[in-house]
Amino acid sequence: MRGIDTIDLRAGTDVGEVVRDLTNGRGADSVIDAVGMEAHGSPVARLGQKAVSYLPDAVAGPVMSKFGTDRLAAFYMAIDVVRRGGTISLIGVYGGAADPLPILTLFDKQIQVRMGQANVKHWVDAIMPLPTDEDPLGVDGFATHRLPRAEAPHAYEVFQRKEDGAVKVLLTP
Repeated sequence: MRGIDTIDLRAGTDVGEVVRDLTNGRGADSVIDAVGMEAHGSPVARLGQKAVSYLPDAVAGPVMSKFGTDRLAAFYMAIDVVRRGGTISLIGVYGGAADPLPILTLFDKQIQVRMGQANVKHWVDAIMPLPTDEDPLGVDGFATHRLPRAEAPHAYEVFQRKEDGAVKVLLTP
């Protein structure tokens, strides 16, 4: 659909192998990690975060900022699938202070890492007129589902489970 090959992570597929097969062994030129700290994958990090959630806020905050770890499964996957000399763009937010990054692998593969939060205030004046024009960004047809706002919980479930071909859900008033 839309010229995109989908790889189902639930199938136990080695995503790196699939991407390299699709690119004749090369890997992706660019990878976007838009998942961030809620990525699933590390049972130890998940357990630690759950344990800290039982602490009083006055204690939990300093503990997480000093010893917090993120679940880096999506970032590690990005490193695996990007080609040598490729680019990883991190727009997902990672907040842990004790994350073990594979710096040697990043260095060896000559990966360029770009990251940061969207500077919305800087770009909003330039972007806001675009959706009212004649769809210069090609976004009008991107929504696969249009539902009334009252069905938002159902829409989220359909999107989360990727049911009925859900890619983007547009909620209307």
